[in-house]
Amino acid sequence: MQPPKADMSSPSPRYVGRFAPSPTGPLHLGSLFTAIASWLHARQQQGHWLVRMEDLDPPREQTGAAEAIITTLTNWGLHSDAPVLFQSERLHAYQKTSDQLLETGKAYRCDCSRKQVATEGLASPEGWRYSGRCRERQVASNKQHCIRLDSRSVQIQFTDELQGPQQETPEQLYGDFPIRRADEYFAYQLAVVVDDAYQGVTHVVRGIDLLSSTSRQICLQQKLGLTTPNYCHLPVLIGEDGQKLSKQNLAKPVPVDYDLETMRWLLDALALDSDQAPLASGPKAALEWAAQHWQPQRLAQLKQLAAAPSSPC
Repeated sequence: MQPPKADMSSPSPRYVGRFAPSPTGPLHLGSLFTAIASWLHARQQQGHWLVRMEDLDPPREQTGAAEAIITTLTNWGLHSDAPVLFQSERLHAYQKTSDQLLETGKAYRCDCSRKQVATEGLASPEGWRYSGRCRERQVASNKQHCIRLDSRSVQIQFTDELQGPQQETPEQLYGDFPIRRADEYFAYQLAVVVDDAYQGVTHVVRGIDLLSSTSRQICLQQKLGLTTPNYCHLPVLIGEDGQKLSKQNLAKPVPVDYDLETMRWLLDALALDSDQAPLASGPKAALEWAAQHWQPQRLAQLKQLAAAPSSPC
């Protein structure tokens, strides 16, 4: 059964945002930073804010992480305006879209190994881009294969709210990219595009580390005849080692329950004056104040923000 969509009758159908964590561990400071920013962006526009769980990669998932993430968001006053959508319950939609792209010749099966891609691929700013070896090979469906989107002759142009005009040529940058992996798991790029359309997402607020994914997603949207959302890529938080705060880099989890000093640090990082915020009144009051004073342009053109050594996480 498909999860219900958000009630778009109130407050405004013109803005639908979302926060989409992967359940590979608990929320850390960087992910909570993004969650709050995306919530503020939606609330300032009297829009809807949704939570989507990107649980498409079982080998990387941590037992109980999805529930812990939802609990933490709730305790910090970040409530989804619709039931949380789990991507693991949407496999039928990804399969249908993948089949559609294959049937219309916009995607094809590829049985190249990673070694072949590296050997036959062409150098690009992102490493090795796929050579297109399997475009005309008609790889049999009973062989192990991934499915790639044909990205030839596609030009991507969009203006990011914070990072400004962007222009990319997928064929020259990364080539035909997978929409389903050889292990038969659907790729993030396909799932996020299908679900953004399904949930009526109009605005995507996320970290600049995902900016390189945006052209792939717009490429897919164009192939599927879907509307492209507005994009706003935030600077990412980095630790003392200069690395992005992430689960992969063993970033410490934020407190499960609302913590005044952590909220103070986050509001300051979001270019808000935490000294004026009613932090002691709890997360609801702090967030409502922040939504009234949110000015995302204060973060324009920034790529990263340093997480202070004395920060709580």
